[in-house]
Amino acid sequence: MDATTLRAMQAPLKQRYREDPASARIPARAEGRIEAGEIACVVHSWAGETRAGLHQAAGGDGSLACSGDMLLEALIACAGVTLKAVATAMGIEIRGGRIIAEGLWDARGTLAIDRAAPVGVIEIALRFELDTDAAPEQVRRLIETTERYCVIYQTLRNPPQMSVTHHVLAAGA
Repeated sequence: MDATTLRAMQAPLKQRYREDPASARIPARAEGRIEAGEIACVVHSWAGETRAGLHQAAGGDGSLACSGDMLLEALIACAGVTLKAVATAMGIEIRGGRIIAEGLWDARGTLAIDRAAPVGVIEIALRFELDTDAAPEQVRRLIETTERYCVIYQTLRNPPQMSVTHHVLAAGA
């Protein structure tokens, strides 16, 4: 895809969102299933089901997906798509490369060993290794623009308001 094709695809969307800002508020939804027995959650996705379970540092055996890894995978996916769209719009050829996300979390928090230890990922480093002939200034601008428009990156940098509700199902429901 080239910049002209990308702009043509996005033009009607941009026009609609300018004219009707409320139409740009896109709902997102994910769902998982909890089953009796195993400490796991089955997450539904467009590619099928993923069984997520305890990380080995929290008592898992490593056979199930780790939600912390899934978080980093979502970041990489969004950053990669955003980078390619921005590169296309800027006319920068990216022949290939890698995106690496590395996170750090303290198992003491999630295992309730130390109340002062944080629960959750406390550091994330994102690295781009790009095969391109673009000038260093172009690459710098590409990465800055990718950072600016990557939905998952910005969500992690500026956490959304969160809420939790619950409903107890009747026996056998």
